[in-house]
Amino acid sequence: MRWIIRVGLGLAVLVLLALGLTAMVPSERVAAAAAAQFESLTGRKLVLQGEVRPRFWPNLGVTTGPVSIANADWAQGEAPLFTAESLSIDVNFGALLGGEVRILGLSAERPQLNLERSPEGQANWVFQAQGDGTVPAAAPAFTLDEGRITGGSIRFDDRQSGRVIALDAVEGRLSIPEVSGPFTLTATGLSGGQKVALDLSGGVFSTFAIGRVVPLRLALAAGGSRLDFDGRGGIAPLVAEGALRADLADLPALGGLLGTALAAPAPGLGQKALTVAGKLTLDDTGTAFLRGAEILADDNRLTGDLDLRPGEARPKLSAELTAAPIRIAPGGGMGDGDAGGMQAAGWPEAAIDVSALAAMDAEIALSAPSIDLGVLTLGATRAVITVDRARAVFDIRQMEAYGGSVTGDFVVNGRGGLSVGGRLALAGIQTQPLLSDLAGYDRLLSTGNLELKFLGVGNSIAAIMASLEGEGALELGKGELRGLDIGGMLRTLDTGYVGEGQKTIFDGLAGTFTMAGGVATNRDLKLVAPYLTASGAGEIGLGARTLDYRIRPTALAAEDGTGGVMVPLLITGPWASPRFRLDLESIAREKMEAEAKAAAERAKAAAEAAEAAAKAELERRLKDELGVEIAPQESPGDAAIRGATDALEDQARKALEEILRGD
Repeated sequence: MRWIIRVGLGLAVLVLLALGLTAMVPSERVAAAAAAQFESLTGRKLVLQGEVRPRFWPNLGVTTGPVSIANADWAQGEAPLFTAESLSIDVNFGALLGGEVRILGLSAERPQLNLERSPEGQANWVFQAQGDGTVPAAAPAFTLDEGRITGGSIRFDDRQSGRVIALDAVEGRLSIPEVSGPFTLTATGLSGGQKVALDLSGGVFSTFAIGRVVPLRLALAAGGSRLDFDGRGGIAPLVAEGALRADLADLPALGGLLGTALAAPAPGLGQKALTVAGKLTLDDTGTAFLRGAEILADDNRLTGDLDLRPGEARPKLSAELTAAPIRIAPGGGMGDGDAGGMQAAGWPEAAIDVSALAAMDAEIALSAPSIDLGVLTLGATRAVITVDRARAVFDIRQMEAYGGSVTGDFVVNGRGGLSVGGRLALAGIQTQPLLSDLAGYDRLLSTGNLELKFLGVGNSIAAIMASLEGEGALELGKGELRGLDIGGMLRTLDTGYVGEGQKTIFDGLAGTFTMAGGVATNRDLKLVAPYLTASGAGEIGLGARTLDYRIRPTALAAEDGTGGVMVPLLITGPWASPRFRLDLESIAREKMEAEAKAAAERAKAAAEAAEAAAKAELERRLKDELGVEIAPQESPGDAAIRGATDALEDQARKALEEILRGD
C-alpha cells in the first residue's frame, strides 16, 4: 500500500506543481517535467500519453491521458507495473499561491496493477531512486479528501509460493483528511466471481506511509467469509498485533482470494459454521501466532494456540488444541442403512474430497473427552495429527472406545488420488456396540482383542472397501451369538434354528485372516462352547458385501468330548439376507469316503497278513527241509540261495576229501 500511496500522491504533487508554476507552459512540457521527476524519485519510467489538460473549474486540477509505470527489470513478461486510461487530480486554489497542497480528488480510470514476487523474494512494487537508492522516508505535507479508482484490476503472481491472486472490477476510495491524522480505505472487487470487500482505517497516515506501526482496524470479506482485525500494524515490513475474529463460512471464496484451493468443510468440521478468534501476532518473517484461540466448527469448540509459518511450497500449521466433546457427523452411523450398514445394498459411492490436505502442512496435538464420528463413538482421546504434502497421519496416543482401548495409527494419503491405511490394536473391546455402530450388526456379544493392518485405495468408501488388503487376528472371550443356534441344528438336523430367541453360547473364539482385493479369507477359526466345538473357514466379501463361509461344528455326546456328531453349516449370500444350510451331502460323501478308506485299509491288512503267513510257511520249510535259518533283515529267497550255496560247497568239500584219501 505504501508504494501505491506514494506513487499516486507523488504524481498529484508533481503534476500540480508543474501546472501551478508553469501555467502558461505547453502541456507537453508539463508532462515531460512530471515524468522526469517521477523517475528521479522512484527509479521507474513514467509515461504520460496524450494531452495533459489543466482545469480551473469547478476545481483546480489536471486530467491526463493513458498512464503507465515501468515494471522491474527482472519481472516476467512485458506488462507494466501500473497502467490507467487516465488520471484526474483536483486540488485547492491555494496550491497555486505556494500554500498547503490540499488534494480534493484523485481518481484513476480502469487502472491495472501487476504485482509480482520473484522466486528469490524480490517484490516489483519496491522502488529505488536513481540518486541515493532509497525512497524518501517521510510523506510530503498534503491532504487527500477523496482518492478513487474505478473499473480496476489487480494481479499478484507470487512465484516464490506458486500462488496467483486476481481481482477484477475493483472500485476503491481513499481519504486522508490530514497527513498527520487518520485515514480510511474502502475497496470492492471480484475474485473468481465472488465479491470481495475491504474496509481499512488507520492512525497517523504519515507514520503509516513510511512503514511504521500505527493503530489499525480492518474488515475483509470474501464471499460468505469475513475477517476482522483490531489492533496495530505496519506494512514495511508487514507486521500486526491485535484481536482477530474470522468467520470462515465460505472457505472456497477465501481460498480463491488467497490464490489457493480450499474445499468446503465436512459436517462437524465447519460445514454450517466455522469461526476462529484470538490474539494475533504477525512478525516480519511472515509467521502468524494466534494465542488464546477459540475455534467453533458447527457444534464443536476447540481452544489452544496456533502458529502458521510460511514455507517454500506451502505454509505449515502447528497447534496444541483442547476440545469439548466433538461430534463430526450428525445422525447415526453406518448401521442406519444409508451409510452402508448390514441391510444396505452397497457402500456409499460418493466421491471423498481430501483436496484440503494439500493446502498446508501441519502438526496438531489434539485432546478431547469424546469424539462422535457418526460411524464410531470414541471416549477420551489424545492424538497427534501430522500432514506432509497432502498425507495425513493420525498417531493415536490414547483412545478409549467401547469399554476398551485403541492404539496405533491411521493414514489418509491424498497424493495423486486417495488411499487409507493403518495399524490398529483394539484391546478389551465390546463387540456388540462396536459392530452395531460400524455395520448395524448387534448379534455378537463378547469382549476381545483385534489386531488389524490394512490398506485401501479409491476415491469413495465403495472403492476403498473393494480394494482392501492386509491381515489381522481376532480373539474373543465368553459370549453369545444371537439369532443362530448351532447346537439345535446339530441335534435336529434342522436349519430352522435361526431368528429371534435363538443363540449360541461360547467360551471362546479365535482366528486370523488376510485381506486381498476386498475379500477377507479365514482358514483357522476355532470356537469352543459348552456343548460343541467348531472350526471355520471361508471368505467374506468386504467390497461385495457377501458371505461364503463353512463352519464345522461337533456336538459333544459325552463329558469327555467324545462320541459327537459333526454336520457342516454353510453360510452364503449377501450380508443383508444370509442363507444357512446344513451340508448333509458332505456328510454322506465323507461317510462313503470313510467307508472306502476303511475297506482299503482292511484289504491292505488282509494282504499283509497273507504275505506274513506265506513268509512264515516258507521259513518253516527252509528250516525243516534244508536246515536253513533266516537271518534278521534277510528275505526267504536270499536265505534259500544261501542254503543251497552252503550245501553245494559241503558236497564239493567231501568229494575232494575222498579223492585225496584215494577212496
